[in-house]
Amino acid sequence: MTLNLTRRAALAGVTAAPFAASVASPLRAAGHGDAPKPLHARAFKVGDYTVHSLLAGTTARDGVQDIFGGGATDEAFAGVAAENFIPPDTAQFYFTPTLVDTGSQKILFDTGLNAGGITAALADAGVVPEEIDVVVLTHMHGDHIGGMTADDGAVTFANARYVTAAREYDHWTGLPEGNGGGDRVRASVSPQAEKMTFIEDGGTVASGVTGMAAFGHTPGHMVYMIESGGQQLLLTADLANHYVFPFAHPEWQTSFDTDKDAASASRRRVLEMLADSRVPMIGYHMPFPAAGFVEKRGEGFRFVPVSYQMMG
Repeated sequence: MTLNLTRRAALAGVTAAPFAASVASPLRAAGHGDAPKPLHARAFKVGDYTVHSLLAGTTARDGVQDIFGGGATDEAFAGVAAENFIPPDTAQFYFTPTLVDTGSQKILFDTGLNAGGITAALADAGVVPEEIDVVVLTHMHGDHIGGMTADDGAVTFANARYVTAAREYDHWTGLPEGNGGGDRVRASVSPQAEKMTFIEDGGTVASGVTGMAAFGHTPGHMVYMIESGGQQLLLTADLANHYVFPFAHPEWQTSFDTDKDAASASRRRVLEMLADSRVPMIGYHMPFPAAGFVEKRGEGFRFVPVSYQMMG
């Protein structure tokens, strides 16, 4: 794990000059030993905090160039795929919420596709839904809010308060009835409005947990810096929805992005920050356990997954 950056420096780096590179130390697994590792949860230490990446679901998708190659030629897209030893026409999608245990609070970032997926992943981390103190919604696409309620409408995280960006909530609840995304938010998220705190860029969720604007994927999409004991980790949410194409070419448009130009600009800005600072990241759709680093490669970037040596 890196990292000799303060939270102020990290926040400044998003909008100002790039950081000077710092010497990184390994992202450490939370535990060691010979016990079998759970399938759906992986723990890392960030200072005094324990961070769990939670695999809440996975699925294969076709039509990958249509999703991640807006503005790319067929030749260029196929070339990037070949360079990375992956097919150009299909991809495996991962849905990876993150749990941050500060010792005094358990903070869950996003809830997956459905209640079953997130509760199973939490169980592998040794946590039950009633223990969650805070649920942070990085944005309100269905694969991030789907686990807030069960099929019968029961609230999954009954004891939690909720945090999200004000402009994100306002966007989705302002859509007309009959809009699928808006209706989903009104059904799952709006009933929790009285327990919800709305934050802006630079807002604090808890000690050492800071929201950072990365708009474009949705109008209020946020990423979150975790900091403890001089170490940092950025939860990048849906800044990049695949571990190859949006890194290699941040300017290529992603079909899921609401404002594609703004999303591309946010992607390049944050990836530049991560590459310069050597701050590790967890990305919601990265291959599980979704943690890694960003390095510059030509005019773009490359996602470098954590190695087996860092997982314990």
